[in-house]
Amino acid sequence: MRKSTLFYFGISLFIGLQCCGQNPEANKAAAAISLSNLNENEMTKNIFDFIVKDIEGKDFDFASLKGKKVMIVNTASKCGLTPQYKELEDLYQKFKNQNFVIIGFPANSFGSQEPGTNKEISIFCQKNYGVTFPMMEKISVKGEDMHELYQYLTKKSQNGLIEVEVEWNFQKFLINENGQLDKVVSPRISPLSDEIINWIRG
Repeated sequence: MRKSTLFYFGISLFIGLQCCGQNPEANKAAAAISLSNLNENEMTKNIFDFIVKDIEGKDFDFASLKGKKVMIVNTASKCGLTPQYKELEDLYQKFKNQNFVIIGFPANSFGSQEPGTNKEISIFCQKNYGVTFPMMEKISVKGEDMHELYQYLTKKSQNGLIEVEVEWNFQKFLINENGQLDKVVSPRISPLSDEIINWIRG
């Protein structure tokens, strides 16, 4: 339901209670609660709302991941943390048959450390690290041109959990089976850390 529809629904509810109720103050409170609930539900999005482009330019619908735990990670090919590609692939191979998936988003947002084209990035990932987990097209994860998915991941008004910035390449966003943000993990923490593995198994 869109915001405009929710707004007018809430106003109609408020007016109806005012006109028909015997206790105006109680009716005002009831209407305010209803509007508050509607606004909260509207603001908090879900990862399944997003359709992005994969690294080959095809649509990738996050709704196809319902029921899975998802790690979203921004990647780069010329970063000191680039060897995490191998750990990410190891993690994916270990848990991909247990309702878990990794989604990589190349980004040139830090130190120009991802300068290549989508095709060059794809070749680099496969040749150097044997990456098989889904990779998306290159995006921006900060600034005025931040991708809308990362706006969701970093803004509490949208994800309902936390207000956070993307610190550097290889920051991990952990999404639960219901498509909601569960946890944000520092770029410097290994994908094979106990914190992440315990979350997958939990």
